[in-house]
Amino acid sequence: MDRYQFFHDIYVLVRVIPPGRVATYGQIASLAGRPLCSRMVGQALHRAPASSLLPCHRVVNSQGRTAPAWPEQKILLENEDVAFRSNGHVDMRRSRWNPETE
Repeated sequence: MDRYQFFHDIYVLVRVIPPGRVATYGQIASLAGRPLCSRMVGQALHRAPASSLLPCHRVVNSQGRTAPAWPEQKILLENEDVAFRSNGHVDMRRSRWNPETE
């Protein structure tokens, strides 16, 4: 699979994460058939054209941390009623997307 196809697959997956839910970089990589490529998921999202209107804010790291250089991410997630823990991380038990049930 080439990089273009991988990025396309990532964008397709991110588009279907429902409001109020989050996925991890590793989860998206696994769903795309490349479980060891979570960093490439980050690259794909970073390089996504703004005009694509991808809900990139719904992708967090495996501990539920948001991107440190993107403070608006937490605001966007809060506006979708994503649950946060007292340490500022997403409550993954309550807010993690399960594509098999949603």
